Amino acid sequence: MRKWLPLTAVCLGAFMLLVDVTIVTVALPDMASDMHTGFAELQWVMDIYALALAALLLGAGSLADRLGRRRVYLGGLVLFAAASLACGMAEGPGALIAFRAVQGVGGAAMFATTMALLSAAYQGRDRGVAFGVWGAVNGAAAAAGPIIGGLLTEQFGWRWIFFINLPVCALAVYVTLKAVAESRNPRAQGLDLPGMATFTAGAGLVTYALIRVGENGWTSGTTLGLFGLGAVSFLAFVLVELRSSRPMLDLSLFRSPTFVAVMAAALLMSGAAFGYLMYVSMWLQSAEGMGPVAAGLVLVPLSLAAFFVSAVSGKLLHGAPARLTIGGGLLLMGIGALLQGWMLDAGDGWPALLAGLVVTGAGVGLASPALAAAAMGAVAPARAGMAGGALNTARQLGMALGIAVLGAVFQAGLGDGLAGFGRPHGTAEALATGRAGELLHADPGAGEWIEAAFASGLKDTFWVSGAMGLAGALILVALVRRTPAAAEPAARPAAV
Repeated sequence: MRKWLPLTAVCLGAFMLLVDVTIVTVALPDMASDMHTGFAELQWVMDIYALALAALLLGAGSLADRLGRRRVYLGGLVLFAAASLACGMAEGPGALIAFRAVQGVGGAAMFATTMALLSAAYQGRDRGVAFGVWGAVNGAAAAAGPIIGGLLTEQFGWRWIFFINLPVCALAVYVTLKAVAESRNPRAQGLDLPGMATFTAGAGLVTYALIRVGENGWTSGTTLGLFGLGAVSFLAFVLVELRSSRPMLDLSLFRSPTFVAVMAAALLMSGAAFGYLMYVSMWLQSAEGMGPVAAGLVLVPLSLAAFFVSAVSGKLLHGAPARLTIGGGLLLMGIGALLQGWMLDAGDGWPALLAGLVVTGAGVGLASPALAAAAMGAVAPARAGMAGGALNTARQLGMALGIAVLGAVFQAGLGDGLAGFGRPHGTAEALATGRAGELLHADPGAGEWIEAAFASGLKDTFWVSGAMGLAGALILVALVRRTPAAAEPAARPAAV
């Protein structure tokens, strides 16, 4: 069994960093109550982690090729552990957000090296087994995040969702030092620091602008100015990459319509399938009176459906065209979100979401394995690593932007629902930060308009999520004419 120790080391890190994408979801109401945070700060607690992952994945991969994948992976583990400890000890939202960003840096160093470490450690059939287990662990992490987060928050407090990372990191470091060999790319080039800086600035500014929309509106000078600066930063990124001799992302890859479609699908998939879960959790705990564990269990059908459909579709739909797998998956995600919006009305409980969550999860399971295969198959073999990094970047960026966009929609919907009952628009902030209980205590008759406000906010959020999924399916069908054969169609599934 010693030969599987490298797989164990890699899976421990991958599970932990992916769990931390979703583990925070069910802890947000407790965080808001304990730290007296605003809605924007709660969005940043979720967003900054995904944003750091998206911004640094490609750069971390290049650094690992040059300095050594094992060394960078170990550095990521240590940084992730230190940041997790700091997150658990944070006394205010500003410190928590800052340390979540550092967590994302460590996560990027780990995530960018996992596939390369497995490729170096295993050959032939063993490599296929290793990537299969790694993909299953990725899927399990998405399902486990809300449950683990709920159990820790309910039994020990929200800070333990971060403290739990410390023993896992320690075990992963020990196994990595004992069993994982160092590997490098002897032809690796230097880091594209200007590319990393401009991409990070663009993604951060656009996300910040979207988060500020709820407070300032879409047409305010601040919002438009931030969008403008973000656009300038992205334009600078394009110019830098075109002129660089060692670009972080070779823009010639986007000459392939299939590659463009896959990147758009990855971006929209994360927003459509996962961007609204934070707001569903707020509703379940704030308006429905559920505890963190119960709220986490409500979200599990999505992840379980994704896990099982991914396992089945990888075997039954091997070699199927991307229009069927990715396009069909995005279509199901759109339908699932729209179904939740159609089923949910004021006064309804969590069962109204169940069918839509399962349909959405089935879409994720259908599309996820095929995304990796299509991305690899759309580029030359020498660019497969860069294509894989770009795919994971698009998925994490889609998560960050999806949370921000849907947060603005959710907050506006809450305000519209409150206006129908003559309640001040500012009450939306109290609802969005989990303070519905305070409002009920002050006004026992508030339950009716609280339910109506949440139904309004969530329905609008589901409509926009559904539109994202349907838009992704249309883009995929429009741009993909024929799917090139992929080298390893289902062996390297993208992270859920």
